[in-house]
Amino acid sequence: MPVEMRMWRIDGHSPKPLKASALPTENELHQFLRQDPSLLGEALLVIGSEVITPYGKRLDLLAIDADGNLHVLELKRDRTPREVVAQMLDYGSWVSTLSRDDVIDIAERYLSQPFEASFEEVFGVTPPDELNGELQLTVVASSLDASSERIVAYLRGFGVPINAVFFSYIEDEDRRYLARSWLAVSDERSASSIAKSTSKRATWNGLDWYVSFGGDRSWDDARRLGFLSAGGGKFYTQTIRTLPEGARVWVNIPQTGYVGFGTVTGPAVRFNDAQVALEGVPVSLATQPLAGSYTHQGAETDDNAEWVVPVQWIRTVSETAAYWEKGLFANQNSACKLRQEFTLDRLAQHFDIQNIDG
Repeated sequence: MPVEMRMWRIDGHSPKPLKASALPTENELHQFLRQDPSLLGEALLVIGSEVITPYGKRLDLLAIDADGNLHVLELKRDRTPREVVAQMLDYGSWVSTLSRDDVIDIAERYLSQPFEASFEEVFGVTPPDELNGELQLTVVASSLDASSERIVAYLRGFGVPINAVFFSYIEDEDRRYLARSWLAVSDERSASSIAKSTSKRATWNGLDWYVSFGGDRSWDDARRLGFLSAGGGKFYTQTIRTLPEGARVWVNIPQTGYVGFGTVTGPAVRFNDAQVALEGVPVSLATQPLAGSYTHQGAETDDNAEWVVPVQWIRTVSETAAYWEKGLFANQNSACKLRQEFTLDRLAQHFDIQNIDG
């Protein structure tokens, strides 16, 4: 049987049934979802409305979630269940092929600011390296008939990532309500019912790395003596130790911004073994006057020790002059590959670095 939503108002001790009314048109649902896609029950960023496909059709709404997965939202309107589901599957077959660059291109034609900035506004983080790894198809309706329910349930049984949601519009004197019902609850989806797309990770140029430099360390120390460091646990040490000689590093101080760009000149070594160059002469880092703290409990083990990477700085600024804008890449890892073109382009412009792709 079709899902049915009923509501009652409690007057004293007696429930009074509220009658569902028809929305003027399902176009109103379209506008509601454009303005607030969280009506579907999770945070989403709409990145396209009436998206033109290569086949001349227009996809009602295209959205993205915090994990970078795409959601195709198609209104049933006055079409038959067979027509709307066939159209949804057609759209899904196209959307599943979209590359990361395709997704960002669609988003930036629709959004009023860079995709990365909009993503951070909604989700509080920068976009993941991989976009469109999974896909969800949702039929949106103001009512759901038995035939639609049967077709959607049948397809879900074969692992098609499709669901249906309908909204009941209810008026109660001078108040208006919108109630939502899903055909199938989200936790019913198993791994087999989620569409896996081919990898949509951003390509990496093989050179640029992101480094997080914070805590009790001193950027003045690192800038003056030519090094970066991390430690105090395996989560921090295992990534800083992966930095290869010749890597280009962009340094971000958490909650502050980017402060430097340089080239790694040697392998990571433990703090007590690290040397830096003063006037061309190698000296022990541990013997230098340092403003920061580089010791940790249990530092006798490799996982807990502070690990130091020598760096030849190309551009640096003081911590007070750090550069940050909405949408720039940030990560909790001490070091990771920096793939995001938006961040690389902005940093190259800000620090006046030429030939960033060279």
